[in-house]
Amino acid sequence: MEGERGERIAYTALARGTPVYSSDGDLVGHVKRVMAVPEKDIFDGLILSTAAGERFVDAPETGEMWENAVLLKIDAEEARRLPDPGGNPAVMSVGPDEVSERGARFGISRAAKRFWGRMSGR
Repeated sequence: MEGERGERIAYTALARGTPVYSSDGDLVGHVKRVMAVPEKDIFDGLILSTAAGERFVDAPETGEMWENAVLLKIDAEEARRLPDPGGNPAVMSVGPDEVSERGARFGISRAAKRFWGRMSGR
């Protein structure tokens, strides 16, 4: 598999459909979406298409990225227990200068809405 991986790449160049392998070499699934906040160069993880449905791989569990493969830091057994991506939204800290007047009344900031929009694809 070594020669078939292609060149090493950053998460920003990762293509949809790229095969994702466990640390012990099993095919886990394929990249469906890269979860990131590009403006801040934050990589959050990957949503994978697997035989068991969509699964979320958190950034710390994601290993090397190549043109033709992603290698996870977890083995096949751990990969089978990856969570559904539809879980709770990420927790984030928002400063007082990011809260809109209307959002302050309802406890929701514009930054939080933008972040949720990016995460949910809306």
